[in-house]
Amino acid sequence: MIITIFGATGMVGKHILEQALQEGHTVRAYGRNVLDLIATEERHPNLELIKGGLFDKSDVEKAIRGADLVLSAIGGNIDATDNTRSLGMKNIVAAMQQTGVQRIVAIGGMGCLQADADHIVAETEGFPEAYKFVTAEHLKALEYLKTSALDWTFVCPPNISNKAVTGNYTTQKDYPLPSMEINAGDLAHFLLTEGKANQYLHSKVAIGN
Repeated sequence: MIITIFGATGMVGKHILEQALQEGHTVRAYGRNVLDLIATEERHPNLELIKGGLFDKSDVEKAIRGADLVLSAIGGNIDATDNTRSLGMKNIVAAMQQTGVQRIVAIGGMGCLQADADHIVAETEGFPEAYKFVTAEHLKALEYLKTSALDWTFVCPPNISNKAVTGNYTTQKDYPLPSMEINAGDLAHFLLTEGKANQYLHSKVAIGN
């Protein structure tokens, strides 16, 4: 399988990259600083490093063309200065539609999950003010996916800890789990697994250890 990873040098992205290579996939790691942050000694014969920005439509399209699966672990600031998550997803979706690549699994945030049938978690009393802008960014990214013809899954984790994969985690559709933490390694494992299993097509997914 050929997998294109956006956000490959971030905390979760590094776990995705490592696990995907261990599984024998061909991996395309895309980003502005991949050549600097992925050391030469860490490079694998099945790893292709593609330097480019999320706002460069041509480079994004080249990274996606011919892939079997796109995984998005786009990060950034959580305040109103950063709209990378939404505009980056807009370009990824457009490039996938242009190249005919169908499957994407992307990371959002817990605030996007349903609190009840009519409200999301971010709309509930007590949701931290500091996370409202980044949740709005995730919701914009989700809207680009929902209005596309792609086979998408939107994973909405709680707090992410930079810990290795354990395989001991739970997932469910739409509504949050009691757990308020997920290991980055386990989140990466689920993205890869779901990208092949297609259990949660066109769905938001909660995850937790």
